[in-house]
Formats: sequence, structure tokens, C-alpha cells
Amino acid sequence: MRKRIVILFCATQLCFFIKAKAGIGPDYALQVHPAIQALTMVMIHDVVNPPAAARYYAYCSMAAYNIVAAHNTGVQPLASFVKSYKDAPIPTSVLYDYRIAAVYSIMEAGRQLLPSGYMLQDDEEKYVDILKKAGIKDTVIRASMKVAENAVQKIVTYAKGDHYNKLSTFLHYTPKKGDSSWYPTPPAYMEAVEPHWNTIRPFIIDSASEYVPERPVAFSKDTASDFFKLATEVYQITGKLTEEQANIANFWDCNPFAITTSGHMMIGFKKISPGGHWMNITGIAAKKAKLGFDNTILLHAATGITLMDAFISCWDEKYRSNRIRPETFIIRYIDAKWRPLLQTPPFPENTSGHSVISAAAAEVLTYFLGDNFTYTDDSEEMFEIPARKFTSFRKASAEAAISRLFGGIHFSDSIENGQKEGKQVAGKVIAALVAAGIKPLVK
Repeated sequence: MRKRIVILFCATQLCFFIKAKAGIGPDYALQVHPAIQALTMVMIHDVVNPPAAARYYAYCSMAAYNIVAAHNTGVQPLASFVKSYKDAPIPTSVLYDYRIAAVYSIMEAGRQLLPSGYMLQDDEEKYVDILKKAGIKDTVIRASMKVAENAVQKIVTYAKGDHYNKLSTFLHYTPKKGDSSWYPTPPAYMEAVEPHWNTIRPFIIDSASEYVPERPVAFSKDTASDFFKLATEVYQITGKLTEEQANIANFWDCNPFAITTSGHMMIGFKKISPGGHWMNITGIAAKKAKLGFDNTILLHAATGITLMDAFISCWDEKYRSNRIRPETFIIRYIDAKWRPLLQTPPFPENTSGHSVISAAAAEVLTYFLGDNFTYTDDSEEMFEIPARKFTSFRKASAEAAISRLFGGIHFSDSIENGQKEGKQVAGKVIAALVAAGIKPLVK
């Protein structure tokens, strides 16, 4: 009998520009975070996979960055650190407000790029209504929208050259034969996610294979082998998790589409992606640091670009090593009844994606805001997971990495090598920022 699929979307609303209370002021109308959140909600709706989500965050943030750079000569042009990008003049007008244009461009880029981008039209209309209630003249609003549309057109044209539209032309991915190779995992046995992501054009790193991690521990079924010890570590830790370890695993789960079964039903839960989590952290940090509008846009663009390159590097290694997941190995050779705390994502194990991208994002955020930056991360509250407090981005990154061991979905060497890989990608990004004259935002 076929199982019926029920999809649950945990968030309470799609439109993030709805304000119930009266007296909306210009300050709220010029906030960046609600526009990023609007993108996130549509991506959750579309179940956008982690690498693709990073791509959308990057391009949408870059559109806004271009507008800020056109207005503020102190902001370095995008082409000064994104090697493949060629700057094109953005027509300006004394009638427009570049901040309105930048916020609007984030949503407009999402509207044009995302599969269900049409849903953002409602957010755009709500945003225009907010601007009017804040007393912004209609002529300024319309002029700002025109500038935004022009900036988005340039970014969309640039995005079309990254080979994303060619992914569907590749042969369907077939899992490799052999005991050591990745194989789809229960309960849905979903097909591999983005096996050809290494063909996507990076922003700053030279190529997908620039930072090939050290080789993972060799596969072995021998109970005395190092690999068997790695699997045993996962099995034993998940069998005696503390409440705090379980909380850490669930907080950093970030699985865009987890499935559980109930009788003849398969219930799907939509959640934020790893990149979405770090973009939300970026917004939290920008607010906590009291960054101005221009620097807030800079921080989001830098984080989005970093996430994109980190995913390209990570996914290149995933399908190079094509390593078996702990769930598959443990069920086959240790305990047939064992299940991980978190649902195993549908792609090879090495390196740990969250470890790579979290380390990369944390290093770039640390470059801009410093190493002792305390903040409260409420990214998962919409999914009824309590907020967590961190005293640095690096500590948050380390927690995100170890969460994969607690969750039972990664081996420890994959986590450690993933952190190193992410830091290497971030190092390249930071070097490009420094070379372009982009300095830390907090002294």
C-alpha cells in the first residue's frame, strides 16, 4: 500500500513585512533582516536544498550590495573581490532612496530567481504599503523600485552564467556499487542532492577542487580498524546522549525536508537550511553590532558569497570520496535496529557540510565583527526550538560541527576535516576582501 505524504510547515506566516501595530516608522521600513527572512520563507516553502539556498542568498544580497556601492563611493565595488563579476553602472536619480532600492532588490531578485518567487510579490506590495504609511513620497518609492529592478536585472544576467541551468542536463546520478560507497538512507531513500554542484562557478575560490581535504579514514569492516572505531564512536555517543547534546543536535539540524512515518503516512517537515541559519545569524549580529545600513548589506553579501563558495568546495569532496553514512554502516555491521537522532541527509558523508559552511561563515563574520562577539541565536524559534547564546561565531561554528556527531549523521574525521576546509575557503574570501580594501566593521 502506498504511503500518504503529509507536509507540515512549522512557520506561522510567509509575509515578513506584515506589521499589525500602527505607527510604522522609517526605521523599520529600512531594515534588511525582514527582506532576508522573506527569502527564507519562500525557500522553506520550496524545500530548496542547502547548496541552492546559498546560491539564492548570495545573488539576492549582491543585488543590494551593488546599489549601496553605487551610492557610497566608500564601499568597494563587487568586482573588486568577486573575480568573475564585471561591474555595470546603475542608473541613479536624486529622487530615489538607495536604502529602499536595496531592500526592495533583495525581494525582487528572489522573485525572479526562486522557483516560487512569485510569492514574494505579496511581500513587495506589503513593503511598498509600509513605505507609504511611513510617509515616504510615492515618487521616491517608484524611483527606488526602478533602480532596484535595474540592479536585479544585472545580477540575474550574471547568475545565468554560473552553469546552474545546466545541472538538469547531466545524467541522472546512480549510487556507486561497493560496501564503502554512499547509498540512500531511510525512511524516504531520497536520491542524491546536487551531485554536479562542483560545476557551478565560484565567486572567489579558484575552483571547486582548490581545497581538497585530507583523505578520510579508509573504509573497513574489520572490528579492529580505525574506520570501525569511528562508526562505534557514533553508535556509542548517540546511545547515551545528554539532554544538552540532544538540544545541540536539534538546534543545528537545519534539514530542509525531514520525513517521519506514522502508519501508512509519511509526514514531511520543512525547515531552514544551514545557509539560512547563518544568514539569520548575520542579521542578528548586524543588529547587535548596531551597524549602519551600508555595512549591514556588506555583511550579508560577504556571508552569502562565502556560503556559496563553501558549498561548492564541500560538494566537490562529497562526490569525490562518496563515503558511506554512519546510518548505513551501523545498520549493516553493528546494530540493525539503530537509528540516528537526526534524519540522515540525502548525499554522501564526507566532508560534513554544516562543518564546512559554519566554519567558513564564522571566520568571515569574525573578520568583520571580532572574535569575542556575544549574541543570542533565535533562528530556530519558529520551529519551537529554544534560542541559544554564544560568545563568539567560532564557538557557534564548533557547536554546529559537533552537532553532526551527536545527531548520528557524520563521522568525527569528516567533521574535523570539514572545519579545516571551511576555514581554508574563508581564508581565501578574507584575503580577497583585504586586497579590495574592505576592512573590519568593528575595531
